[in-house]
Amino acid sequence: MDKKQLAIEKHKEWKGKIEVISRAKVTTPEELSIAYTPGVAEPCLLIAEDEDKAYDYTRKGNLVAVITDGTAVLGLGDIGPSAGMPVMEGKCALFKTFADVDAFPLCVDSKDVDTIVNTIALISKSFGGINLEDIAAPRCFEIEKKLKERCDIPVFHDDQHGTAIVVGAALLNAVKVTGKKMGELRVVINGAGAAGVAIGKQLIAMGFGNIIMCDIHGIICEGDANLNSGQEEISHISNKNKEHGTLADALKGADIFVGVSRPNLVTREMVATMNHGMYCHANPVPEIMPDEAKAGGAAVVGTGRSDYPNQINNVLVFPGLFKGVLAVRAKDITEKMKIAAAHAIASVIPEEELNAEYVIPSSFDKRVALAVANAVAKAAVEEGINRVPYEEIK
Repeated sequence: MDKKQLAIEKHKEWKGKIEVISRAKVTTPEELSIAYTPGVAEPCLLIAEDEDKAYDYTRKGNLVAVITDGTAVLGLGDIGPSAGMPVMEGKCALFKTFADVDAFPLCVDSKDVDTIVNTIALISKSFGGINLEDIAAPRCFEIEKKLKERCDIPVFHDDQHGTAIVVGAALLNAVKVTGKKMGELRVVINGAGAAGVAIGKQLIAMGFGNIIMCDIHGIICEGDANLNSGQEEISHISNKNKEHGTLADALKGADIFVGVSRPNLVTREMVATMNHGMYCHANPVPEIMPDEAKAGGAAVVGTGRSDYPNQINNVLVFPGLFKGVLAVRAKDITEKMKIAAAHAIASVIPEEELNAEYVIPSSFDKRVALAVANAVAKAAVEEGINRVPYEEIK
């Protein structure tokens, strides 16, 4: 049985990858009276007096909503909210497995920005954080922005920021392996959707150097027509020399390539024009296969795949990140916190162990989630957006 058929069989067997299990015993009349009426009235009254006590008396402090509208599910596109449910359930399973964070899937049947925002905002009191997932650009930018304005809990679009953080982490170590210098790098990002724009912003904030964004039309430059809101915003801080041209033009002399577009857009000959640096990312089939990239002179190669070295996987980010923000009851997730997460992931690998085929930890490295959680929690405290003091997360 191949993996596709096995996945179908297992999903039919599981009938869902998560379930709700009671943390309270309700096996006697006395236990019932404490967990439910009349005893439950007492914590209700305490929360009515001080809403923050919901963190102490309910599961809010360890519960994340994983929310989609089904418009950009994996590489499948707009398949609808119901069809996105297996992915949301899978995400919830990863939260629990890798960081012991509870998560619940919610699929919103709307493509209207204000309807989606209003729906999420109205149910946000039940959760300690919101993980947006598989929402198409440019709508995802506006949804996240509006939710951040309305909600007093962290809102995080993983396709944007989780991807940006893990790419940033891998590139920090790739720079060390290749001996290149931060701040002096020419970085080409192909794909200017949600992930590409977020990666660009992250790498600029981390100080990698000059970021050149490309889309299907070629290099993006400030002043170009028909840019969406995310592309317009990053155009003001990228492409310092106001270049124009094709992806091939952009790659000439580039130190790093990040691909979040589609398969087979880069050739061995294009890689050969680069400055001995490489990072391809599209999943499951990258812009150029690793063997071809290396044949063109790439020094370090990574993809989203598990069958090649240096797998770039968001599971290195979101479980630990939310564990950290929940631990200090952070009100937001800031740029400083995202940068701290990237450095934490990179630091898991001792410098003496770094090599071209090991610049990013394994998805199953148990050190990662705690390293990210502690780094993010500390950064939240430094930003002053925590509700409770930081204590080491173990």
